[in-house]
Amino acid sequence: MTLTVLAPDGVPEVRRGDDLADLLLAALAGSRDPLAGSLADGDIVLVTSKVVAKAEGRVRPATTREAELAGETVRVVARRGATAIVRNRLGLTMAAAGIDASNVEAGSVVLLPEAPDRSAAVMRAALRERAGVNVAVVVTDTAGRAWREGQTDIAIGAAGLAVLEDHRGAVDGYGNALAVTLPAVADELASTGELVQGKLGGRPFAVVRGRADLVLAPGDDGPGAVALIRAEGGDFFGFGAREAVVRALAGLPGDRAPFGAPAHPEELLDAIRVVTGRSGRVADGVLTVEWDDRLVPLAFAHGWVAEPGADGTAVLRPA
Repeated sequence: MTLTVLAPDGVPEVRRGDDLADLLLAALAGSRDPLAGSLADGDIVLVTSKVVAKAEGRVRPATTREAELAGETVRVVARRGATAIVRNRLGLTMAAAGIDASNVEAGSVVLLPEAPDRSAAVMRAALRERAGVNVAVVVTDTAGRAWREGQTDIAIGAAGLAVLEDHRGAVDGYGNALAVTLPAVADELASTGELVQGKLGGRPFAVVRGRADLVLAPGDDGPGAVALIRAEGGDFFGFGAREAVVRALAGLPGDRAPFGAPAHPEELLDAIRVVTGRSGRVADGVLTVEWDDRLVPLAFAHGWVAEPGADGTAVLRPA
């Protein structure tokens, strides 16, 4: 398999109202790269969220990231000093909600596009109409990763692309059944494009050729990049380490979802033994143990509720 990636030069500063499809086609037509020229069926077009946002008027002049953060935040996941990792209105978990102060006029910030999947679909339709080709479009943005230094680009919007390549149920060369293998190919494509676009090169577009098998039929925009976002409570890391302790102790009803579904009784019993040294019993889905004030936040963090029972016991039930 051969993969070709091209990021054309010559793209002017993008302003509100600019047509991104026209800018891409002009950049390809004017490129001196022998691989450029025009798009082909099965190509995958990558476009940075920064220029999508600029074209859509998402630049906020004379402001700061902090001033815009509240309006883009659904909830705070973790905070360390001035750095806030939040779940934003798109469902993405990002530093400062993805608000960016780079590659924009001093004193301004750029918010993420209003609806990246829709933005990708609009650009895909425009390229189909003007160039007569069936391509996929991916809107990319830069994000950090838990456990890893540095950042990489991910897909925050997509149209016409199979964003996940499902190998579950297949068998490998050794006869092992694959149970969880689900490559996020949209993210892999986004990071591949960033290798040739660069952060300071003024190349907001990239074209990937060689994975036409991932491009959907005309008129089928697919699930979009929203399919890559885990539902609230489906991730192991709904809160940062410090924040999880605070939220469990506070026990606010609105904080239950990030902790996930109720844990298995034996899992909660193990936690109780570690924290209190006490053992309990389970009958008919109800856990009974000697009362300890620490049971309340422990139960909350595991998706359970602890209430006083008879004779100094605590009764715990799934929330």
